[in-house]
Amino acid sequence: MTSGKRRALWKGRDRCLDDETTTHRRRRHHCRHQQDNNADTKAKKTKSEGKNYSLMTFDEVPEYMKDNEFIRKYYRGEWPLKQVLFSLFQWHNETLNIWTHLLGFALFLGLIVVNLVHVPQVVDLFGIFRSFPKGAEMNVSHDSKSLLMGTTKLLNLKSINHPGYNYVPMEMAAARWPFYIFLSGSVFCLLSSSLCHLFSCHSYNLSMQLLRMDYVGISVMIITSFFPPIYYIFQCEPHWQIIYLSGITLMGTFTVVTLYSPTLSSGKYRGFRAILFTSMGLFGLIPAVHTSIMNWDNPKRNMILAYELFMALFYLAGTGFYVTRIPERFKPGWFDIAGHSHQIFHVFVIMGALAHYGAALIFLDYRDIVGCDSSL
Repeated sequence: MTSGKRRALWKGRDRCLDDETTTHRRRRHHCRHQQDNNADTKAKKTKSEGKNYSLMTFDEVPEYMKDNEFIRKYYRGEWPLKQVLFSLFQWHNETLNIWTHLLGFALFLGLIVVNLVHVPQVVDLFGIFRSFPKGAEMNVSHDSKSLLMGTTKLLNLKSINHPGYNYVPMEMAAARWPFYIFLSGSVFCLLSSSLCHLFSCHSYNLSMQLLRMDYVGISVMIITSFFPPIYYIFQCEPHWQIIYLSGITLMGTFTVVTLYSPTLSSGKYRGFRAILFTSMGLFGLIPAVHTSIMNWDNPKRNMILAYELFMALFYLAGTGFYVTRIPERFKPGWFDIAGHSHQIFHVFVIMGALAHYGAALIFLDYRDIVGCDSSL
């Protein structure tokens, strides 16, 4: 082998060694870089887990969280989901907003269960609804035996001497699905509200989605509230059922579609949202007047109207607090934790739903006995 060939061979070997060395160096550098990254990630995670997420003031939170300028402190600002979930058991300015409707959710879910398994004392909330003050024409059995047997009625329908009444056998009792639709709508609304108040502080995107879900829940609750009265009152006139239930469903759909606009979800349009929801509720005046005229001589008319009047007053009072932001607007910062307008609004919503539940029990009592030869 010539000297030229030897030199070329050695150069080739040196080049290979250099390439291998460079490759090993690159690999070592890459491994070190990965180790450093892993260490940094672990350190950040440890730091994040040990971080104390303190509450913020109104001026410190992101712009999308500034809904009520009269609530000055105790905000949670873009916390991780884990910390947000644990904040369910901490005091901040959303604590009572969460728990008022979370307890309401549990209450109405429980009412669904006790109605399904037929626990009459609990269905009637231990006599609250059927012991409501009644007129002289109402004859109610209050003895303990009838209460335990679930036969306490708003009035003794069979004692009414009315030629238009057609009493039906117990096996032909009224359909329950409109009643359960109302209860399910209330459950969905109250749960949606609780989740919105709990998790909307996590991020802007999640907040927008939860707000929309909350608006859908309110609309669903209003729509489903119409099902028991419309169905049972107009049970023998199905064309009115279709007209009224279709009308409120279309109004609710329009409201949901309108409020899906991010702009209309802001605090600036609080009043506009209240007008939309109130308009849906006021739609009920039309079938209410129709019903009153159609059932003017019915002995249960005043009782049913009283319950529905209480429901309307509770909802309107709650909406009034929601829009005016009373009392916190008079003393900003005083009601940050407890007593501000949104919490009061939540309580009135629960009371209104319970008043409507009482009216629904009366509808069921009546239609379980009286058939279609008479109006409700």
